[in-house]
Amino acid sequence: MNDYSYPEQGASRTGPTGELPAGYRHLRHRAPIGHGRAALEVAGAALLGWRMHRLAGVRIDAEAEQAAPGVAVRCAIGVGPLRAGAPNRVLAADDGPDRYGFTYGTRHGHLGRGEETFLVELAPDGTVWFGVTAFTRPVAWWARLAGPLFPLLQAAFARRCGRVLASIAADAAYAA
Repeated sequence: MNDYSYPEQGASRTGPTGELPAGYRHLRHRAPIGHGRAALEVAGAALLGWRMHRLAGVRIDAEAEQAAPGVAVRCAIGVGPLRAGAPNRVLAADDGPDRYGFTYGTRHGHLGRGEETFLVELAPDGTVWFGVTAFTRPVAWWARLAGPLFPLLQAAFARRCGRVLASIAADAAYAA
C-alpha cells in the first residue's frame, strides 16, 4: 500500500553521505554503540522489535511485532492531551547478518512529511555503529510556527536512541 505523504520514498537509504531531497530539513546522526556480534544482534533486535523507540520514550502501536516492509506504525510522544500521534509505514528493512534496521515514511495525518532510516551496522573492526538519516518538513501550522525547534528535537531524539542502544549493547557485553 502506498499511502505515504511525500514522493521521495527511499531517499533516506542513501547512507550517511548520500544526497537527500531538497526542500526538507536533513538529519544525519552516527555514533558507536558497542563492539562485536553480540552487541550488534541485541541492538538489531531492539531496533527491529520497536524496543529502542519504546525505551526512548515513544509510544508505538504497530501492526506487527517487528519492522518489515508495509507495516503500519503509529508513533506518539507526549503525555495525555499533549500527546502527538504520527502515522508512518515501514518502507524497507534490513535483517542481518551485519546490518539491521528499517526506513519508515510519513503517512497522511502526520505532523510532518518525510522519512527516517534507523540502522545498526557491524564495521570490519568490530565496532557497532548506530545511524539515523532523515529528511522532514513540518505540515501542521503549529509545527511550522515552531521553526527550528523541531530539528533540535529530532537530533536530540536520534542521540537518545543511540544512548538507548548503547545501553542495550553494553548489557549484552556484560552478559557474555
